This record gives sequence, C-alpha cells and structure tokens, in this order.
Amino acid sequence: MDGKKLAGEKAVQYIENGMVIGLGTGSTVFWTIKKLGELVKNGLEIRCVPTSKNTEILAKKHKIPLIPIPEVNELDLTIDGADEVNRNLDLIKGGGGALLREKMIASISRRLIIVIDESKSVLNLGRFPLPVEVVPFGFEITSKQLSGLDCIPILRTEGNIPFITDNGNYILDCHFSTIQEPDELNRKLNMIPGVVENGLFIKMADTVVIGHKNGNVNILKIMQ
Repeated sequence: MDGKKLAGEKAVQYIENGMVIGLGTGSTVFWTIKKLGELVKNGLEIRCVPTSKNTEILAKKHKIPLIPIPEVNELDLTIDGADEVNRNLDLIKGGGGALLREKMIASISRRLIIVIDESKSVLNLGRFPLPVEVVPFGFEITSKQLSGLDCIPILRTEGNIPFITDNGNYILDCHFSTIQEPDELNRKLNMIPGVVENGLFIKMADTVVIGHKNGNVNILKIMQ
C-alpha cells in the first residue's frame, strides 16, 4: 500500500462544506488535492489558499477554487506534509522548498493537519537536513554563522545553480547530528541576519495522519 496516498486521502475527512483551507506542498498532499478535486466536482464548496506555485498549478488542474492571500484573515485549517515529525508533533518542513509560505499559511490556520507516511515519524528531529531560507546577498556569511550552531550548511542547488524559492531566496540545508531542543534552535536560527525563515514548525500541528504500508492509518493528536 502507498502510505502517502492513504494519509493524503484520509485527511479530507476534516474538511467541511464552506471552509476556507490552506493547501500544502509535496508528494503526500498531492493525494489530498486530487481527492479534493473529486469532492469539488461532486458539489463540495470550499475556497483554498496554496502554499506554493506548484500547489497552485495542481489545484487549478483539479478545478479547486482559489483565493489570494490578501483576502484571508484566518483559515479553518491547513493540510500539509512534513519531512519529519517527532512525538511532540514538532516538524521539519521545507524539503520541497516552500517552507516560508507554508509557515505563513499555517500561522493563520485554526488547525494544522499534517499528512505523512510512516518513514517520516521519528523519535528526535534532525536526521533530515533542516532547510533554512536565506537572502542571496551575503549568503556565505549567513552560512558561516549557521555553522556556529553545530551544523553543516549546504547550499541547495538545481544542476550547477542555486535553487531559488518562490520568494526569490536561497535554501541552506543544515545537517545536524540530532536536534534535541527544537524550540531553542528555532529561536537562534531566526536571530541570524540573512535568515528569512527556517523549517522547524514548533507547536503548530495539532493532528498528524500517518499512512502505513500495511494499509493502516494512524491519527496522532496533540494533548490539550
């Protein structure tokens, strides 16, 4: 069984008629968007805000109604993927390069529902390199300062040129051995000049839908 497909499709159960929702980015949310397209075709009325240009293209392909972000003050919920999720439902995101827009959309969402397959569930964050979005100007300086946080920053590239985010920035993928205190690291990262945002999503997700190869789907919720 495809765990991503299971989780992505299962998450639509949280969507109700008339909701305004955020659409995340990635290979698991792909299945959410595809399923939503079917439901919209069958009469579901929703409006959506995409977190990336790729998601916008996919949503339009499936005829899902979109609204521009300036028209939104609050979202009912956002469904998004993650590269790692720990037992506290803290996340590493940004493998697809959309972390800034994803975090902005999540910040105005009443609920953040994360969809993953079982390989993304970890005890401690840090096995997946932490994406940090930085301005191109002087990124070498920013990289040196990031390395002072006990990581190895590597500029993300496409071929022989830097990967460019939807916002015109670079991404430094920071390799840590492990991340024991993600909340503190999040604070330190965003204090470095040149850092736009980082891929640590701390205390933002309230529900995680996990698809397993054996066909099971687990749902984890943060304890209130």
